[in-house]
Amino acid sequence: MRDTFNEINITPLTDIFLVLLIIMMVIAPMLDKQGISLTVPENVEQSQMDDKQPQILTVYVTNKDKYFINNEEIAPDSLSKILTEEVKNYPDGLMIQADGTSSHGAVVKVMDSARAAGVKAISLDQM
Repeated sequence: MRDTFNEINITPLTDIFLVLLIIMMVIAPMLDKQGISLTVPENVEQSQMDDKQPQILTVYVTNKDKYFINNEEIAPDSLSKILTEEVKNYPDGLMIQADGTSSHGAVVKVMDSARAAGVKAISLDQM
């Protein structure tokens, strides 16, 4: 007579769970590094705004992915160096005004260079 099978072999199931656990442990640290951290501005009364003019550096990105700071064209290679020098005079942050047809990569390059230069507040605007 034939023996009946009364137990379930859970070894393959355990192997799958261990593999999934290892994958999640490897991927979890990378999830924090994606995206852009944005801060919402505080609600400030108008009288406080009138007292002080913000000192914000403006970088223009044209439709041909050219960069302009203070009406001077900046080469992409020297962008981070010039931003590092200019940011010292503008403590309130950086405004990126990009043409609607400029490439995403050109805007991200300005943002990366600004973060490397120590800029804490970055705003985006479309021309």
